[in-house]
Amino acid sequence: MYGRMKCLVGGAVDQGSPRGAARRVSPASGRVHNAAAAAGPREKGAICFRPPEVMETVHEVAVYIHRFHNLDLFQQGWYQMKISATWEEGATGGKTPASPARVVQYEAPDVGVDDALGIWRIDDADNSFYTQPFRIKYARQDIYLSVMVSFNILNTEVEGPAASAVILKYELIYAPTLENGSDIQASSVTSSAAMHEFRIPRRALLGLHSYCPVHFDAFHAVLVDLTLHIVYLKAGASKLSLKIPDQGLSPASHQIVKALLASRETLLEELKKMSDAVGKTIEDLDGADLNLGKYESLQPSKSVQPDSGKVFPVTTKGVGHLAGILHDFLERPNDVVDGTSDGMLYALSSEELLELFLTVSSQLSILWNVFLKFHRINKTKILDYLRDIWAIDRKAEWSIWTNYSRIEIPHRYLRSMSNDSSHRQSLLRVSGSRKFHEDPVQNSSSRAELHRKSIAQMKINTRSVQDMHIYADPSRVPVVLIEQHLMVVPQHGSSKDLVTNSSEQKDTIVLPKLQGESSALKITGGKKGGRVLRAVIFVHGFQGHHLDLRLVRNQWLLLDPGAECLMSESNEDKTSGDFKEMGGRLAGEAVAFLKKKVDKLARYGGCKELKLSFVGHSIGNVIIRSALADPALQPYLKNLYTYMSISGPHLGYWYSSNSLFNSGLWLLKKLKGTQCIHQLTFSDDQDPQNTFFYKLCKLKTLENFKNIILLSSPQDGYVPYHSARIELCPAASSDNSRKGQVFTEMLNNCLDQIRAPSSETRIFMRCDVNFDQSAQGRNLNTMIGRAAHIEFLETDIYAKFIMWSFPELFR
Repeated sequence: MYGRMKCLVGGAVDQGSPRGAARRVSPASGRVHNAAAAAGPREKGAICFRPPEVMETVHEVAVYIHRFHNLDLFQQGWYQMKISATWEEGATGGKTPASPARVVQYEAPDVGVDDALGIWRIDDADNSFYTQPFRIKYARQDIYLSVMVSFNILNTEVEGPAASAVILKYELIYAPTLENGSDIQASSVTSSAAMHEFRIPRRALLGLHSYCPVHFDAFHAVLVDLTLHIVYLKAGASKLSLKIPDQGLSPASHQIVKALLASRETLLEELKKMSDAVGKTIEDLDGADLNLGKYESLQPSKSVQPDSGKVFPVTTKGVGHLAGILHDFLERPNDVVDGTSDGMLYALSSEELLELFLTVSSQLSILWNVFLKFHRINKTKILDYLRDIWAIDRKAEWSIWTNYSRIEIPHRYLRSMSNDSSHRQSLLRVSGSRKFHEDPVQNSSSRAELHRKSIAQMKINTRSVQDMHIYADPSRVPVVLIEQHLMVVPQHGSSKDLVTNSSEQKDTIVLPKLQGESSALKITGGKKGGRVLRAVIFVHGFQGHHLDLRLVRNQWLLLDPGAECLMSESNEDKTSGDFKEMGGRLAGEAVAFLKKKVDKLARYGGCKELKLSFVGHSIGNVIIRSALADPALQPYLKNLYTYMSISGPHLGYWYSSNSLFNSGLWLLKKLKGTQCIHQLTFSDDQDPQNTFFYKLCKLKTLENFKNIILLSSPQDGYVPYHSARIELCPAASSDNSRKGQVFTEMLNNCLDQIRAPSSETRIFMRCDVNFDQSAQGRNLNTMIGRAAHIEFLETDIYAKFIMWSFPELFR
């Protein structure tokens, strides 16, 4: 029966097999693929081992798998991970494939008796590694695997260091749970459920220590905490003499030594950083001789890894421009190894070069073994340290697809009812910095496409590990244009701006503190042991589902695992009615959710502070604002933290330029009498100042948030661009009718709330997301703008860029 699960359950490698025999010899030399030498005939069944080359080297890629966290798997059942390493497509040639050479189980997996089956195994057929199978029963479940597997990538003396990248492939293997519980042996039905690939650039193959989270895909959202540790070593464990072979050294010998020196320098530097981060000295290195002797001057003068602070300087005018990232992210010729002078190496004789090779190789072997021992003892602290470094680098690395700018929002838009065109144009110029003779939608699209074309011409060659969800085709990744606004807030009736020197401002707006305002909310009497409740409520759009925003929720949970999330269901199948009624249902649902969480925390010392955030898609944003005006939520307004609006029609559908979509709205009103459509189009009352939206914009629904992020897309035809961004549009700016006047009042009321001095600091951003729609072609969805509106729900890359660039807004 055990054999039925051969593809899912396995054991350790057979020590009697050639692979097992190779592993007993040495982790670095456990290679038998080339064991059968091509020289001469031999007896049938005999195995001939070729002698090792003098400068044969190996890239060892060690993958430490710490934890498997079920973020959003749809199905219960048995899972395991399959890991393999291959040369990048088109670069294999006659090279030896990468294969698992060392497996270390740090500790027994932390799973119950009924939730584990078999142990890890190696598949000789495709040189892959399988973790132990484990059973997933519920959301947010953690499985601690605590295993390290090392892949060896052999390089002959002629080849030298790797000249191409390596692809690390992670597969999620799934088998369903049967009715008889854990009797999975009775099933032979397993499948590859999802895959996540990462590219290791050739420069990184010389030495890298990095956090590398695996998420698989949108339908199998998990978090696998793992780290990569890469070193470049001499292959084999045998000691070589200083005698030069008869055929001499390989032409690649200088590059091999240069690469080993760079690998040694990287490993030394990373060991020091990890030692400092962990707070422990590496005692095993106290008596080690790491001096290069007469070759000391040949060691790299600085780390081969660029200083990210220099590559991505923080400026007050924003980061993310392509010019700022060319240093590290664009490929340069002959840049595999930096730091050591070629002239000094080529000046060495063959004997000196071989002596240096043996010296550096010996030291690298010592350093690598010391690291492996140190890592095993301090695995969790090292993972935490590398994860923090990874998180800090997100904004810099992903700035390829983001563009930052700062513009000033006027205090109020001015409107003149005069027919004098010159007077009207002068008023429009003081009302904002945008040139209204240009179409803002076209302007945003043109900027994004220009940015996308620049990305397509780049040859990205970063040293960091590249997520192929993003880097597989960089020009098809969403481009995000982020505007960070400097607010014009009158101080005590003065026209003087609080922000007087924009060059000194970062991402926050300094606002006056209200007298008597408490800096922290005390929910339960301010107990010292109380906890902070960070609650996030997600609200779907028209005829939506409560799980529509689950991809954004998953990104939020990755940033803040302790957040309590509510996927609102109170208006599911009820989004055709009155917005006020929908807001009342959401308010009641939110209050019940918050009370339940506060009562739960009462058992653990109470809730000392509440941070309440909202995320809405489409008309879900109108429902959120309606709920905030409901009396039930009034006690919680002082606890509002972050508001993320994803394509929300905050100013209704006035001045919508999508004629096809407008026709659809007209049909909905005529045929179905949909109340919310009447409200969105201001046909719910003959007097515009008695309409729902006019009254909503007068209510204080935005001013209590500390962070406001408005997401829009010029490709989204379902929500007017200006309405999603809460800004003036060309049609409204030239409309001197009563409709234009009412619209301007609504806009000013919303902007007044954003500028309101109700918080010490407030961050306000507008983010334009431009999706790549080249694969969809020209169809009805793209023509009417539905494709982009739905794309907000079907991809999370744009949210990843924004949220990881400003993590403090989501924690």
